[in-house]
Amino acid sequence: MSYQVLARKWRPRFFREMVGQEHVLKALINALDHNRLHQAYLFTGTRGVGKTTIARILAKCLNCEVGVSSEPCGQCSACQEISNGAFVDLIEIDAASHTGVDNMRTITDNAQYTPAKGRYKVYLIDEVHMLTTHSFNALLKTLEEPPEHAKFLLATTDPQKLPATVLSRCLQFNLKNLAPERIVEHLQYVLGRENIDCEEAALWSLARAAEGSMRDALSLTDQAVAFGQGRVMAADVSAMLGTIDQQTVYQLAGALIEHDAGKILDAVAESSELSPDYAAILDELLFMLHRMTVAQLVPDAVDNSQGDRQQLVSLASKVTADELQLFYQMGLLGKRDFYLAPDARTGLEMALLRMLAFRPQSMPEPTPDKGLKASAAVDPQQESASVKKPEAVATPPASATAVAPATPLQQSAADNQPAPEPPPQETVKPQSGEGADYDHQGWIKLYPQLPFNGLLKTVAGECVLLEASQDHWRFALDRNNVQLYNERHGEQIAAVLSGQLGRAVKVTIDDRASELQTPAAYYRAERKARLDEALSALQQDETVQYFIERYQARIVPESVKPLTTERDV
Repeated sequence: MSYQVLARKWRPRFFREMVGQEHVLKALINALDHNRLHQAYLFTGTRGVGKTTIARILAKCLNCEVGVSSEPCGQCSACQEISNGAFVDLIEIDAASHTGVDNMRTITDNAQYTPAKGRYKVYLIDEVHMLTTHSFNALLKTLEEPPEHAKFLLATTDPQKLPATVLSRCLQFNLKNLAPERIVEHLQYVLGRENIDCEEAALWSLARAAEGSMRDALSLTDQAVAFGQGRVMAADVSAMLGTIDQQTVYQLAGALIEHDAGKILDAVAESSELSPDYAAILDELLFMLHRMTVAQLVPDAVDNSQGDRQQLVSLASKVTADELQLFYQMGLLGKRDFYLAPDARTGLEMALLRMLAFRPQSMPEPTPDKGLKASAAVDPQQESASVKKPEAVATPPASATAVAPATPLQQSAADNQPAPEPPPQETVKPQSGEGADYDHQGWIKLYPQLPFNGLLKTVAGECVLLEASQDHWRFALDRNNVQLYNERHGEQIAAVLSGQLGRAVKVTIDDRASELQTPAAYYRAERKARLDEALSALQQDETVQYFIERYQARIVPESVKPLTTERDV
């Protein structure tokens, strides 16, 4: 017997053999079991996800000699002939080659005749979106009110091209792309039954290359078996597909985390021997950085689509969340400017080196420790602190806010407003004696002088000072903002305070409610007051009043910006 390709040999014959598409199968099974049959079904989805397969199984369910049910016998002549493509009452039509209106009229005319053998005459029209407008018009009436013995099963990869009049006459089922996990699981089952040796990493590569299509996955597996002389090995599959070796991406990510530019260039040079797609390497790195961020925030949500979950989680524990955000943002910018580089390799190297070049010098070194200590002193040169970890901790996605420069009119009006009071610049000084305390008002004045940045600045701005002594500052982070908290923030705040005050400081952060005004709230209120002053000055300006009276102009409040001062935090 001649060889049968895997995609045909392992094509599902019953609904229970389908992989995925449970949302479609549930509806069809219930309809068949309760005899609630529609005259037309439309199956949509990308290639190889099971549209035609489900339609053929449905035709088998309708014509099984045992009776209409969601579980055909598979043994009767109707079931056997449908499986072999020889059932006379299952008319499969390729719409791409039968686009003419005459072809459609022939179909609608023949639909009036009773089935030759089966219970129903089933018309399976594949790629139905290829029909012309006249062909659709010829089909409409029959599609809406077909004979009792006729059923129409339509399949398409592009439902947007179907007229609304056709869509309204069909039950529409949208088939989804299969997740790599489901594809790998099925490939393991198929290769196990075929007694073919395989490596799991190779199956993950095939599953990713299939892009959600089970048929493509099985076809690629056939190719990999031939390429590997009867075995499916990771190295062979990578060479066959021309894909990027994941270990190369891990080398780059590790070098970034270690801040080692030499290792970055060595890894790129090593990969260049295989003539890779450098843009694809950057894409893979960005995808890995995304997964590492997920691993830090919601470890249980990390997918295993690359077959490397444990390795990824371990790597993510060695880098701070702030650095991941920086690397990702710089990678996106590098991807945007990639085509401007002299060559692809230079574009990749510069994107990676920028990630290190733009890393703030004050950014703390990564640490694999995930727990929090009860207390720790912080020297100006060494970071550590004690933090009480709030419940339900999560970090919001990073965002960037751009402020448009003031227009000449806004600048002129702002010049006429009273100059704001100079910001409080005095640094909190210790009182005489050991254990002297500082009040919360002093913390509000100190806050804008401290070199906070990014998310750390936001967290510190939402903290109120409960008590402060020579070597211990205790803050409260309001529970409404606890989602901002990261376990390293306490250490970082302690390091900044120690450097500012010139002595070791211990920091404790509690999650508790407080009636004190946070620094962020204080300066928001101050800025709003200055904004109101700016708006009032504009409204009273003679030039502005002239334009309002002469040209019916109006002031857009959202466009008014007060003069920037050192109080803007």
